[in-house]
Amino acid sequence: MTQTNNWSHYFAQLGENQAFEQATQQTQDAINSLFRHSQNAYSGVEPALLKQQINAVDFSQAAPLKEVIATTNELIAKNSLLVQHPHTIAHLHTPPLIASIVAEHFIAALNQSMDSWDQAPAATFVEQQMVDWLCQTYQLGERADGVFTSGGTQSNLMGLLLARDWFAYNQSKHDVQQDGLPDYAQKMRIICSDKSHFTVQKSASLMGLGERSVVLVKTNVQGQIDINELQMTIDALKAQDLLPFAVVAMAGTTDHGAIDDLQAVVEIARAAGCWSHVDGAYGAALQLSQVHKSRLKGIELADSVSVDFHKLFYQTISCGALLIKNKANFNTLLHHADYLNREGDELPNLVDKSIATTKRFDALKLFMTLKAVGAKQLGEFYDYLLNLTQQVAVKIAQNKHFELCCTPLLSTVLFRLSPVLQGDLTDQEFNQLHQKLRLKLLTSGEAVIAETKVNGQLALKFTLLNPCLTLHDFDTLIEKIENAVQAMLKKMNE
Repeated sequence: MTQTNNWSHYFAQLGENQAFEQATQQTQDAINSLFRHSQNAYSGVEPALLKQQINAVDFSQAAPLKEVIATTNELIAKNSLLVQHPHTIAHLHTPPLIASIVAEHFIAALNQSMDSWDQAPAATFVEQQMVDWLCQTYQLGERADGVFTSGGTQSNLMGLLLARDWFAYNQSKHDVQQDGLPDYAQKMRIICSDKSHFTVQKSASLMGLGERSVVLVKTNVQGQIDINELQMTIDALKAQDLLPFAVVAMAGTTDHGAIDDLQAVVEIARAAGCWSHVDGAYGAALQLSQVHKSRLKGIELADSVSVDFHKLFYQTISCGALLIKNKANFNTLLHHADYLNREGDELPNLVDKSIATTKRFDALKLFMTLKAVGAKQLGEFYDYLLNLTQQVAVKIAQNKHFELCCTPLLSTVLFRLSPVLQGDLTDQEFNQLHQKLRLKLLTSGEAVIAETKVNGQLALKFTLLNPCLTLHDFDTLIEKIENAVQAMLKKMNE
């Protein structure tokens, strides 16, 4: 007896698929309505209430997809932070380009995995085409190659992983892939600035070297690594019979937006026999700028470079890449599986150079963006944003309620409340006022700004990533902050 079922309405499948078309249209209508009618950066629902509402969803009984979409829209979409709002200006999250959102629709519906060619034939060639374009754009040379990643964390981990294995082989012909860490692993050191991203320490831990293997070099007032201190640090480590094997340079620190002297860092690393890795998750996009490209001089000399496309390339999360100067170094990641990337395969299998097996077709987003928007236009976005950042910094510096922490280097503005507002508050209370202010603006839904530390004190931060912003948007944002501060001080004094 032949079994039959009626499950087709659950799946996006070939042929006429009314359920799929209705669901995608309903979802698109909901998002369109949300974008059209939302007034605030966040709904303002209290965290405890939002948690209660989400935890109250009952999964014991299925509901029609139409109802699920409506519930998702009301409960989740409408209570999400809207990165498109002019006063959502806290983190390195950008409003995605329409081309990237459209690409996501293709990516999700096709659901290809990027590990082997027979799972993603056209997609494999697209990713390699984008990697080749990136290597050419960053002028890494004829032997360069790369792979798409989930973002800066994975890219930095891979870059340092390759550095570890490269060093071990050059130091003693030791094969980490086959034999594990060498007996001198406890002497190996990674060097970076004290403003480097925390993923350097995280990578060291995951690689079995431990966070203490990371040696921090002090930075100048602008957050850039001190070149003289870098050289002295390397010399001191070697004098102690330690083994510095990798130096990380920053092309855009998270808070200051600082770009190290990349050429000097790479040259020092090379002379010391170290691998040079550039963390360009934030600032490497400046390579497309005709005005600011020169600030990345030396990036073309690095052994590896991490780039995040879900930052200043305006792609949907997640989307990044690791680029390396010598593709032969990817061989330490290669492992053949009889069912997947069989030895002797003539077709390209991207799993050969990735720590991930199943991997999304994120390269399509960059492919469609380059075709629909273009590298030149992306570069003009950055030029506008960096100019706007300077104007906002001037506005903050001239406002009696605030003080600027430092001159912006990329697109972040760090500032504190002016000491004239402190009144009878203790230094600790005044410091905490910055945190309370950020939370008040967030939970009210009025604005999403960031909080960090500068010289041990809490500071507020604007992160300018949206090229559709104008100086007027900051007039209204600053007014919101001023009003919130005055209300909070009045309440504290009552």
